[in-house]
Amino acid sequence: MSDTESKYGAEWDPAVADLYQQVLKKMPIFLRPMAEKAITKKSLANAKENGNDQVGEKELIDAFFSETPFGFHGPMMTDLEDVGLDYKKYGHPIDYTGGLFKK
Repeated sequence: MSDTESKYGAEWDPAVADLYQQVLKKMPIFLRPMAEKAITKKSLANAKENGNDQVGEKELIDAFFSETPFGFHGPMMTDLEDVGLDYKKYGHPIDYTGGLFKK
């Protein structure tokens, strides 16, 4: 069992939990606890709402978009891409330019 699995438990796909930790490490250290609490809670709620036993990639990405303030979506999308999370396949904005999203 990895550290990530023991931290998040059986409610998380282990690969998704590892990617989540990678994204969190890219955030400024003073934001991490607050972001982790909000995104973890929303990810679990998303999984339950979607009828899934585990938090998967979609639930995590949806949580990032709903819980991250709009002004930080640009850097967040870069961080998601950097760790290999493709938010575009779940219908989230494809391009961020000057505050306008293009689908």
